[in-house]
Amino acid sequence: MTDIAAPSSPRGAFVMRHPSVLIFLACLAIFTVGVTVLSEGFGIGVLSTSFIKTLGKTLCLCLVALAMDLVWGYCGILSLGHMAFFGLGGYAIGMWLMYARTEMIVVESLSNAPLPPTPEEISDGIASQIFGVVGASDFPPIWGFAHSLPLQLAAVVIVPGILALVFGWLAFRSRVTGVYLSILTQAMTLALSLYLFQNDSGLRGNNGLSGLQNLPGLDSVSQDAVSMWFLWGSALALGLGYVFCAWVVSGKFGSVIRAIRDDEARVRFLGYPVEAFKLLVFTLTAIIAAIAGALYYPQAGIINPAEIAPIASIYLAVWVAIGGRGRLYGAVVGAAFVSLLSTWFTGGQAPDIVIGSFRLQWVDWWTVLLGLSFVLVTLFAPKGLGGLVDLITERRSPDRHGADLGPDMGSLQEREAEK
Repeated sequence: MTDIAAPSSPRGAFVMRHPSVLIFLACLAIFTVGVTVLSEGFGIGVLSTSFIKTLGKTLCLCLVALAMDLVWGYCGILSLGHMAFFGLGGYAIGMWLMYARTEMIVVESLSNAPLPPTPEEISDGIASQIFGVVGASDFPPIWGFAHSLPLQLAAVVIVPGILALVFGWLAFRSRVTGVYLSILTQAMTLALSLYLFQNDSGLRGNNGLSGLQNLPGLDSVSQDAVSMWFLWGSALALGLGYVFCAWVVSGKFGSVIRAIRDDEARVRFLGYPVEAFKLLVFTLTAIIAAIAGALYYPQAGIINPAEIAPIASIYLAVWVAIGGRGRLYGAVVGAAFVSLLSTWFTGGQAPDIVIGSFRLQWVDWWTVLLGLSFVLVTLFAPKGLGGLVDLITERRSPDRHGADLGPDMGSLQEREAEK
């Protein structure tokens, strides 16, 4: 299984010219069909609904990991703020879900009134239900389009996209790079999370948005079926996202952003608009992260500002590093592996370890283990879990049997290359 490289021939379908993409899509399809057959909603009932939701959320995390790998692994921008865009996508769709669900409850409660309720009474009732927890009874301006699903779906893309565009333009035009750019992205995330914690932010402060798993108008549909719908949607989004990212990095554009990662000054010297390339990648990956968040939080059922805290973006970077940055499939493997392992350790399924009077509980020590794994991978296995694919497929340098490796006779023989 090889990573995405420049296409060898312009002919044929893109997927057929890149076997790794075809293999990934086949594995994803087999996984989705297998889960469907084993599910409670449409299968034999081996997998519980809660575990189906866990798998669906894991697919969303794999999608945001793809975005992180594209911006960091391929373009060299270590963003510690992409989970902020992930959260904004969740807030955008969560506003409609909460509004529509509350509207149904308010209309039903007012249906027995002597006189039919007016639109103003319904609106006031919805606002009181949603914002009573923070001592308010009016809709903030940002909820002006919460009643419209198409507009909120557009907000999933537009709001994070504009934020990434403005932030990226200010940062890249100033040629902020390296650790300083990482600090700026982390500061942006921290500022956003602190703002959302305030009750007057318009998004219910630290209470967040809840009840998102209840789809309006589908009360008769069981959660077994709904969880499978979201898993299918998440799998489709991951598949499309993988193909898109593979297409981005496979052509000339991909070669340029790799060159920016390796030697930004030389690329600028060659006349390429480095800032424009970085801004485009940063904005595109922010939108991908927001789409992943819009699929994730209806399965989680709740979103609050803690989900946007800087630590979440640091975890995302750890996932990609463990999976192997600069490899799209490595990002997916890393996110899936760490996410499912985290669920096992923090869900109380991992047995505690007792050594004398000391009792090691994985719920408390899991983050320590994760940090230690990141350090070990960085020091001893920089290719991450994706490097295992190289071992399995025995990927190595071409065996040229002493042939010339350059235009001049004897310019780097095979024995010299081994030194």
